Amino acid sequence: MAEATNAIAEQFDSSEQQHESAWLGLWAFLATEVLFFGGVFLGYIVYRHVYYESFVLASRTTNLVYGTVNTAVLLTSSLTMALAVHAAQVGKNKNLVRFLILTILLAITFMGVKGVEYYEHYKDHQIPGPSFVLKGAPEGELFYYFYFTMTGLHALHVVIGIGLLSVMALLAARRRFNPAYYTPVELSGLYWHFVDIVWIFLYPLIYLISRHS
Repeated sequence: MAEATNAIAEQFDSSEQQHESAWLGLWAFLATEVLFFGGVFLGYIVYRHVYYESFVLASRTTNLVYGTVNTAVLLTSSLTMALAVHAAQVGKNKNLVRFLILTILLAITFMGVKGVEYYEHYKDHQIPGPSFVLKGAPEGELFYYFYFTMTGLHALHVVIGIGLLSVMALLAARRRFNPAYYTPVELSGLYWHFVDIVWIFLYPLIYLISRHS
């Protein structure tokens, strides 16, 4: 309990108040993120309706295997993150470190697959710009503007998550968390689940809708 008491910042009267404030702050942040991604998703949906044929043809040039593999990777990382939070709650520090590291490795795997996918788009001249080529889809370049914007922003959040979880793993290795104080791990887990949920929306929008005639 001494460690938990020492973890209370001076502006808070109790650990409960600090915990509630931290949760409120993160939920407020996530609300702004929902509005941000929601606006981009809405724009994509509107333009997909307006230029339906071009967007369908362009979406069929995305690699379904890469998208599916990355979906499986992120869903697994949500499981390992939940196990990390549980380990923190019950005071199993070694398991906490292991599950955090495993989540980080899965996130790095996601970025690796996405990097390979981006490189294939580059080889196929599907990067928006003067060299863009996509036969039969006059507005296909617009689709790829949305594709790289949405997946790029998501990838940025994954990178931030990797940094955040790395800090949590380092602190956990130094035994900074216990059953009385694990709020940073819990909040990091909530952020990571949000990142995974964003991809759950991206995956069908980009890879699955109108995939076949």
